[in-house]
Amino acid sequence: MEGLVKGLLNVALGGDDDRNQRQEDGTDEQSRSTSWAQVVSGEEGHEQNNRRSEGGDYGRNQNWGSESDESRRPQKIANEGYEDGRQGGYNQSQPEAEDGWETVGKKPPRRHQQVRKDSWDNFKRPASEQEYSNEVEDNSQLEPTQTELNDLGKACNKLWELDYNRITPGKDYEIDCGEGKKSYQKQDMAEGSLFTWLSEDVLTKPTISRFCSLLDNYNPHEGYKEQVTSQEKQEQAAFIEEICRTAPIKYLYKYLCAKGVVSGDYQEFKRLLTSLWFDLYGRGGTSSCSSAFEHVFVGEIKNRGEQSVSGFHNWLQFYMEEAKGRVDYQGYIFPRRRGETPDSETQVLTLQFEWKGVLKSVSSTMIGVSPEFEIALYTLCFYMGGEDNYVELGPYYVNIKCYRLGNKLGSAFPIAES
Repeated sequence: MEGLVKGLLNVALGGDDDRNQRQEDGTDEQSRSTSWAQVVSGEEGHEQNNRRSEGGDYGRNQNWGSESDESRRPQKIANEGYEDGRQGGYNQSQPEAEDGWETVGKKPPRRHQQVRKDSWDNFKRPASEQEYSNEVEDNSQLEPTQTELNDLGKACNKLWELDYNRITPGKDYEIDCGEGKKSYQKQDMAEGSLFTWLSEDVLTKPTISRFCSLLDNYNPHEGYKEQVTSQEKQEQAAFIEEICRTAPIKYLYKYLCAKGVVSGDYQEFKRLLTSLWFDLYGRGGTSSCSSAFEHVFVGEIKNRGEQSVSGFHNWLQFYMEEAKGRVDYQGYIFPRRRGETPDSETQVLTLQFEWKGVLKSVSSTMIGVSPEFEIALYTLCFYMGGEDNYVELGPYYVNIKCYRLGNKLGSAFPIAES
């Protein structure tokens, strides 16, 4: 009798809270599920359409509707404040909303590394006032052979060999490729993030830290004119100065000199790199809204019709955006030919992801390579190659796609040919 009375009192006083809480949790979990953008079915057709979106629209003059409400205009992502002095380490909690973008808790909490940005303000100083790493000494390895001058593929593979700052899977970072899918499939085949760990030393490498400091200088929405500040121009100049001290860029310079593309003036060569990668040009009918650096490495969001992501082929940008909760990795795309499926050691990966809620159904990236390697590779293919450049990079057979916008570099990215 006494137990019955206690039971009745417990119900009357809200003792059913646990069951109610479980119901609320279930509702909350359901509310966090997100709908996918409609994807065109048919793998081959979709891959062709996707790649057409990388290069096929270049030069087309399409009008943009005017934005009547200025407050709705997307703003540049602000440079996040420095972390609170914690060296490295991971935060097991779900990341907080940052810079106005909401972190969506679709997947289990991931481990997050604190990114050290102490030196980034120094990168905004005039290039002549900054400190740089020591230059790589000239040696026979930096001199293109006659075979390499006659064979672009051999030259590209030489750049791979000269990428001394390329990091090593398992030692410097770990990735989890998840499960594979076809490009038109909607379901998320990755249980967690692509990057599960990155050594804190990686982001302090001179060319990498300078590269990362440039990533927040752009408005990712295609069609809005970029406003480049004097400090951002100094960041660009300092980045070019830093990479020009490395082996891949020195080899590129000697190669282009031998081919008559540039003179023997290294300062002229630096100006050529700056112009090719950072000069603004029009895209989608709007002038001065894009650049090779922004498109290839940072990525852009097309707003014509259904939103889509274009460009965004750099692993460092992927890591940084994934760490902030802005990228949702969806799984790798099955190889176009039968072969080995990607794993944690793979450094050329075809994948699918959402960026700020917008789907990129097929993308590709080289993981762990240095910024100077990619700049050298794509610059070499732009000046010496065509739209399709079938080359061997170490153990990988790839097609380096290179799209032109007149005399500008519209896009460049690898396609795994395995």
